[in-house]
Amino acid sequence: MFGLGPTELIIIAIIVLLIFGAKRLPDIGKGLGGAIKEFKNVKKELSSDKTNDNSDNKDEKENVIETNDTAETLEAKVANKVLEQVPGVKKVMDVKKKADAVKNLLK
Repeated sequence: MFGLGPTELIIIAIIVLLIFGAKRLPDIGKGLGGAIKEFKNVKKELSSDKTNDNSDNKDEKENVIETNDTAETLEAKVANKVLEQVPGVKKVMDVKKKADAVKNLLK
C-alpha cells in the first residue's frame, strides 16, 4: 500500500529508537496501547447507546442533542486518556500552553 519494505521499517525503527531512547519506548507503547483500549471501550459504549436510542424514537430531537453531547465527551475522553498515558505528550502540551501565554503577553 505505502511501499514500505523491511529495510524502510528497520530505518524507521532505528530513528524512533534514537529519538526516544530504549528506556522510554516501553512507556510510550504502554500509553498508546491504553489509549487505544480506552478508545475502543468508548466506541463500544457509544454504539450500544446509539442502538438503544434507535429503538426509542419518541424524542428524536433530544436524541440528536444527546448524540452531539456524547460525541463531544468522546473527544474529551480520548484526549484526556492520551494526555494521561503518553508521557511526552503531556509535557509538550504544558510547554505549548506556556508558549501561548507568553505570546499573548507580548501582543
